[in-house]
Amino acid sequence: MTGDQCRAARGLLDWTLDQLATASKVGRTTIIRFENGETNPHGSTLELLRRTFAEAGITFVESNGQGEGVRFSKRPEERDEG
Repeated sequence: MTGDQCRAARGLLDWTLDQLATASKVGRTTIIRFENGETNPHGSTLELLRRTFAEAGITFVESNGQGEGVRFSKRPEERDEG
């Protein structure tokens, strides 16, 4: 997951930084710095973020020459609205 994907996933869920920080137990400053491209979090931090988004119904699309992305993996009624 990239910082841009993290920001896009938050946008799809309409989550604030504070909502993601609370749900993932990752510090708000860490998320800000990641989304702004200032740092690459440790693997365990990325896993917390990825798991939080997965539980909320987000799937990350890896780059296949056309760029990476994010999408919903669950129907709206199955998603955790955070």
